[in-house]
Amino acid sequence: MIYLMKRFLALIPVSFLVASCTVLQWRQNDEKVQDTFKEVGLETSLHYYTSDSLKAKIRIQKVPSLNNNSSINVVFLHGSPSSSYAWNGYLKDTTLLKKATIYAIDRPGYGYSNFGKEIPEIEKQSYLINEAIKSRKLTNVVIIGASYGGAIAAQIGVMNEEVKSIIMISPAIDPKLEKDIWASKFTQWWLTRWLVPTAYRVAGDEKTIHAKELVKIEPLWKELQKPVYHIHGNADDLVPYENVVYTEKQFVHHKIITIPNKGHEISWKHPELIKPHLIEIINDVAR
Repeated sequence: MIYLMKRFLALIPVSFLVASCTVLQWRQNDEKVQDTFKEVGLETSLHYYTSDSLKAKIRIQKVPSLNNNSSINVVFLHGSPSSSYAWNGYLKDTTLLKKATIYAIDRPGYGYSNFGKEIPEIEKQSYLINEAIKSRKLTNVVIIGASYGGAIAAQIGVMNEEVKSIIMISPAIDPKLEKDIWASKFTQWWLTRWLVPTAYRVAGDEKTIHAKELVKIEPLWKELQKPVYHIHGNADDLVPYENVVYTEKQFVHHKIITIPNKGHEISWKHPELIKPHLIEIINDVAR
């Protein structure tokens, strides 16, 4: 009996390691991305921006517009843990592609952007992602950030004059509403950190300093003279709906879009509720 128990305990780390390398990493390699888009008859390409100063490499996926006359570029930033893969339902949407060229970026530490080597500081992430966007010479940009990516999208809106509209979906933007999630403590304890899948370790490191990082960048919001759209489910039990109150106070030009009876997962579980608003915003920018 003792022998069997020892064998069982020995298998636990192996199970975590297997999960860490497979299903819990939320990413697809370049070849897999190309194959999945080829299956639906869409062209796509992968590009990498390298920052020598921050020693980081950022992966950018591009799906060209189906309308040669479109001048709009939509850029998606994911939450945590996640990757650009989370936006596949939008990147493959032909209605959106008739309106704009669409990009999805792996944030630092996720997907194929220096996987596992996080940059938890919001300012550094925003600088790095903005440089990646500028490397593609994008104009007329609509930038979209979900959850953790919401604040980054807003800061890039301050930094980049080519960003015309900012969309935050379920954003964790109010530092006073940041929750202390007990599970994230496993990513910080030396005894358990190695058991946690890589993407979750990165998310835990971001979460640990997120409230302090939001306080640092708060003064920027008064500088943002561009339209900010805040989309949030009023049944969100992970990032409280009350974040909309913060947006109303901090951003000069804002619009709150409430998704009734939906939680934090609206961006990837209910794209049909988000896309009509995106199309309306893209049309406004095009005009």
